[in-house]
Amino acid sequence: MATIELKQVEKKFGDSYAVKPLDMTINSGEFIVLLGPSGCGKTTTLRMISGLEAVTSGNILFDGKDVTWLHPSARDIAFVFQFFALYSHLSARDNIAFPLQAQGMSRDEIKKRVAEVANMLKIEHVLNARPGSLSGGDQQRVALARALVRRPAAFLMDEPLGALDAEFRESMRAEIKRLHIDQNATSVYVTHDQVEAMAMGDRIVVMSNAEVQQAATPMEVYNSPANLFVARFIGSPGMNLIGGKYADGIVHLPGDNQYFVPENWRGVLASSLPGDGRVVVGFRPEAVDVHEDGQIHSSTFANDLHGGYTMLHLQLDGDHIVHVRAGREMRYQLDDTVHFDIKPDMVRFFHPETEKALQNGKV
Repeated sequence: MATIELKQVEKKFGDSYAVKPLDMTINSGEFIVLLGPSGCGKTTTLRMISGLEAVTSGNILFDGKDVTWLHPSARDIAFVFQFFALYSHLSARDNIAFPLQAQGMSRDEIKKRVAEVANMLKIEHVLNARPGSLSGGDQQRVALARALVRRPAAFLMDEPLGALDAEFRESMRAEIKRLHIDQNATSVYVTHDQVEAMAMGDRIVVMSNAEVQQAATPMEVYNSPANLFVARFIGSPGMNLIGGKYADGIVHLPGDNQYFVPENWRGVLASSLPGDGRVVVGFRPEAVDVHEDGQIHSSTFANDLHGGYTMLHLQLDGDHIVHVRAGREMRYQLDDTVHFDIKPDMVRFFHPETEKALQNGKV
């Protein structure tokens, strides 16, 4: 296990930032997920931690030791890539054993360690096969085994499930998290898949435009996004975000709708918004009650049955579509009128200019 600290770490290519100055501490034994769209800086951050990418400035510390300029081999880490990078001419057994052989470990110890990790990942039956004859899931297990067999202080994983199909991804997510718990190693995992991030991370670091937008637990990121980017990016679909104008306890919304703001939010909005009262109201699809007396009315644009629930796509006016989760027994036809209320404890508000979440009177 290792505590990893990044202190004002940045990476520039010419005048362009790949990662803006970043401060972050990854606690010993923690599973951190770096999440964001392509080009946001998450993989570059991981590569700087590993030593595969040199920092432009700043310092990286492992357990208080400055490793900023140490070679990757001197950092006691294991790296798992999206594409398995297995040696095609070697058997799975020899692929797993390779890093131990490179360290000069004894044959008996290598045999013992390979057997242990193969048993852990349930790949004993493929040890004599070459990578080309294995399924994608088994190839990824062999790649994980090769990383685990070293018993490193930290595991770094760059979209390791990206090349697998949906069924394998689900099972491998659970396996990787179980292995992390069993090994109690510090893990840093890069993905653009928010489902992976929510399912696996102790904390999620959401990145965009080369900087961190929010670093928090999955539930905090989902329930209380720090800004509009996080609100849109997290969730499938993302948070509903509707622009309106606030006055005297009421937000006036598109489609001649009015939303009566919960009492505990009124002082926050009165003190934090621009002079014209503009505000963005945010709520998740499940943060609603659909019933005949709901204060917000809309027309049905489309609806999808998801088995356990129905997802209603509702049109407040010509330009504003919101997504509402309703009971599976609810049936609405195109252009039917739907009324709903937003649950008071699940509504969020955002400043229209800074795009930051309002919280305790701050923007």
